[in-house]
Order: sequence, then C-alpha cells, then structure tokens
Amino acid sequence: MTYKIRLQNGIRVVGEEIPSLRSVSIGIWIGTGSRYESPSNNGISHFLEHMFFKGTDRYTAREIAEVFDGIGGQVNAFTAKEYTCFYAKVLDEHFNVAVETLADMLQNSTFHPDEMEKEKRVVIEEIRMYEDTPDELVMDILAESVYGSHPLGYTILGLEENLRAFSKSDVMSYVDGHYHPNNIVVAIAGNVNQTQAVETIERLFGNLSSATQSDVEIVRPSFQSTLSVRKKDIEQVHLCLASNGLEAGSKDLYSLVLLNNALGNSSSSRLFQEIREDRGMAYSVFSFHSAYLDSGMFGIYAGTSPEHVHDVVSLIQQICEDTAEHGLTEAELTKGKEQVKGSMMLSLESTSSRMSRLGKNELVLGREVTLDETLAGINAVTAGDVQRVAKRILQQPFAIAAVGPVSEADFKLFMKS
Repeated sequence: MTYKIRLQNGIRVVGEEIPSLRSVSIGIWIGTGSRYESPSNNGISHFLEHMFFKGTDRYTAREIAEVFDGIGGQVNAFTAKEYTCFYAKVLDEHFNVAVETLADMLQNSTFHPDEMEKEKRVVIEEIRMYEDTPDELVMDILAESVYGSHPLGYTILGLEENLRAFSKSDVMSYVDGHYHPNNIVVAIAGNVNQTQAVETIERLFGNLSSATQSDVEIVRPSFQSTLSVRKKDIEQVHLCLASNGLEAGSKDLYSLVLLNNALGNSSSSRLFQEIREDRGMAYSVFSFHSAYLDSGMFGIYAGTSPEHVHDVVSLIQQICEDTAEHGLTEAELTKGKEQVKGSMMLSLESTSSRMSRLGKNELVLGREVTLDETLAGINAVTAGDVQRVAKRILQQPFAIAAVGPVSEADFKLFMKS
C-alpha cells in the first residue's frame, strides 16, 4: 500500500508499506542541485551533501558513521543536476534511529570551519579524480558544450576555485534558500506502517520552517549541436554523440525508453551487436537518456582506439539513420517491452529502488506513477510511436564530445548543420 501525506509545514511524505520484508529504506529528497546554482557558487549543492555528514551539535563525523555501522545499516547521499538525496537502508527495528540521525544531520549540522577546509580538499581530490576518468569527464564536457552558459551545463562537482572560496555563511545561506519544507520530499519503503512513519517524520521535521526561499528562475535551455574535444594522452578515445531529448513527464517517454533499449541499452541492442560483437571496435558502447524538468538529452557513448574513431562514429550515425528511417521490427519491440518490464520489476524487489521511485516521482512530477500505469504505458507503445520518436530524436544534428588523443579536425566530417 502506498500513501502520500503533506505535513502542516509543507513537507511531503510518500511511502509504501511492505510487511513481508524486514528492511526499510528512507530517502530525504531536496529539490536542488547544480541547476539551481550560479557560476560563482557552482558546486555548492554537492559540497553541502558532503558537509551534512561532517558533524552536528550531537554527533561528530565519526559518530554519525558509527551510528549506522552499529545498527548494521547503510547511509549515503548523492547530488544530481536537479535534486539531492540523503538515504539510508536499515532493519525495520532501527527505523527511528535512522530517521533521527538523518534529521539531526540535515537540521543541526555545525559546518565547523576546520571540517569545511578538510572536506574542500576531499572534493578537490574528487574533481581531480574525474579528470583522470575520461568516460566520466566526456559527459561533463558534453553537457557544458550543448547547454553553454545554462546551469544544466554546470558540472555537479563544481569548480576548484569556487570550492576554495566557500564560507560558512555561503553554505548556511544556500541551506536557508533551498532546504525548506516545500522543497523536501521524504520517501519511505519497507516494513514500517504509515502511522509510525508519518508520526516519526512529523516529530522530527515538523518544526522545520520556510524562513527564506530561493527565487532561482528556471529557464528552459536551448540545445546546441556543438563539437568539443579535450586532447588527452591516453590509450582510448572516449566519445559521446547527443541530441535534444524529452523532458520528464513527456507522453513520449515510454516510446523513447523502448527506442533506447533497442538502440544501445542492452547486450542485444543494435549498437552493441554491430560495434562490439560483430566488429570488435569497442568494449563499452551504449545509449542513454537524461530527462530534466523541461528538457532532456539523448546520447550515445563509445570508448575506442584512435584508429577506429572514424569507423565507430560513422557506424553510430548509420545505425541511427537506419533506425529513424525504418523503425523497430515487431520482434524487437516485443522483446524490448519484456526487457524493460522485467528490469523494472526485478529492481523493485529492493526497498531502495521502491523508495527512490516514490521520492523522485513526487519531487519531479508531483505525483506517484504506479506500476500499473507504467506497465500500461509500455504495453501501449506501437512500432509507429517508436519510429515517430526516433525521427524526432535521431534525425537532428548531433553534438559530439570527445576525450583522448584526437583533435576537432578528426570529427569535422561528421558535424551536420
């Protein structure tokens, strides 16, 4: 059974009771990320995610870790472009301890200057690690290239010079502006009944007030079909091709999910079979789609040797053109539907996945998307729907980003106006 309750202060609590399990997952979802930053504070959402683990009035950083280790639980957090999530998974008997600790972290963190300076160094090392991880780096280069100065083009980790400049007043001001009740969703899935869950959240978060709220204006980005290359002395070329995608909640998302699955999101997909299995030109090749509040990006990634770059890009374009022109076969469509449904249903055997689904849908869409609705949406997609979306997505000029021992001249041939 699922439920949704709005506390008097505006916090939304969504949950699912699963009495057959002995675990419970809790997620505190906040509607802020790198999209809500400025050039001067880019990276502050992610830095804050780190700082909430660095000590409160009650616990030191070590003691926060020991609380969860002591109950056999897991705790972590992540920052995305449009939201941040703090989550824990524990045995049902430790639900109260987990929520009390998360609440303390999010409301009573001290942001001690010494801890801030240490964590700045940690995040700077994380940024440098990304520079040495070209398959991650190329994704950031792609976003910055296609979105330009728009905040969706900002990196989540931010800039080293920004991090060094952050003060306690900066982070406190950002918390006041973004961590307010109307911007928070608490998601719970597992063996905790609704009454206990809501009463606990009310007790621990009910006094959180909306003293100040950020007035960040959300502007729809324009997608630019650019070419961006970072020359790097490494063995492979890591490249991405991308086009303008669909926003979260689009009626065509189910069609795009099936297109993505057939094109490059499974080991039997067209890109995987042609480029890896038949020609041996890449170890990793896949397609992906990122949906944002008002826009989206469809992309294809491949890592290949410099001598195969031209052939791989050419093959990707040929496969995309053929897919847009002829669509999917009925066999591919049927197989794809079963793959997508099976993957989704198997993932939902985890309380963490169920919690994430509830929290993200409420935060982004403002409602629960039931499993029945999702299954019906997938089943209703026709081959014509997929081809219509394929023409829209795959017949646009692609943006290209690459990292490796190459130059822009290696890709000029593939850029279309």
